[in-house]
Amino acid sequence: MGVVNVTPDSFSDGGQWFEPDAAIAHGRALVADGADLLDVGGESTRPGAARPSLQEELRRVVPVVAELAGAGVPVSVDTMRSEVAAAALDAGAALVNDVSGGLADPDMLPLVAARQVPYVLMHWRGHSLDMQDRAAYGDVVAEVCRELTARRDAALAAGIPADKLVVDPGLGFAKLAEHNWALLAHLGALTEVGLPVLLGASRKAFLGKVGRPDGAPPRPPAQRDHATAATSVIAAMARLWAVRVHDVRSTRDALDVLEAIRAQGGQP
Repeated sequence: MGVVNVTPDSFSDGGQWFEPDAAIAHGRALVADGADLLDVGGESTRPGAARPSLQEELRRVVPVVAELAGAGVPVSVDTMRSEVAAAALDAGAALVNDVSGGLADPDMLPLVAARQVPYVLMHWRGHSLDMQDRAAYGDVVAEVCRELTARRDAALAAGIPADKLVVDPGLGFAKLAEHNWALLAHLGALTEVGLPVLLGASRKAFLGKVGRPDGAPPRPPAQRDHATAATSVIAAMARLWAVRVHDVRSTRDALDVLEAIRAQGGQP
């Protein structure tokens, strides 16, 4: 899943793809690099980010979704708002990726159930402005699995079929670095929720600290793609459904190496 951020304040690219033409060209480049699916979003969810208005999110997202989907590219819409999800589906999106797992908008689950489209529900404890204040866990793996199971059950009760659901542990969302590492170390536990799993580790701050001396600043986001590719291999070894990445080429190359080994009977 290649990321197309149509925002002026993305942590990963600083708004490089904010204008529709730039976002569309970037989406096409990600497909050329090997993306199977493009995730188009108009709201930054970095820690501390403020939300755009509904109309602004629609303005950012719908033209990009329409153009990419019209070119035959599978598109998911990354939104917490049912109105944006509906407009994006009307414009050709095939999937809804909701980082709130239906908690931010009570109309989201009924909309997805009515449209009968695939739905990614992420582990979420609150909006970006204060989500890190909620990063308190006794056992982060067990608690994330339990809370994802509750959201799975809510989605099923709303009428979304199980075969349309995907879960995401929400690395970086109300989680400190040690929580992210614990979840990466126990990806198998996430599969016990009984649904396909999407992993979104790409360029996140905890990866920028790998190999850095204590007290040194983390590497900037654009220098975290090698570490991201390593997490993609870990996800593939755990047989997850997909990885959501900003730089598709490095992850595709890493996964091609893994597939070459498997083709020779290897079992990583």
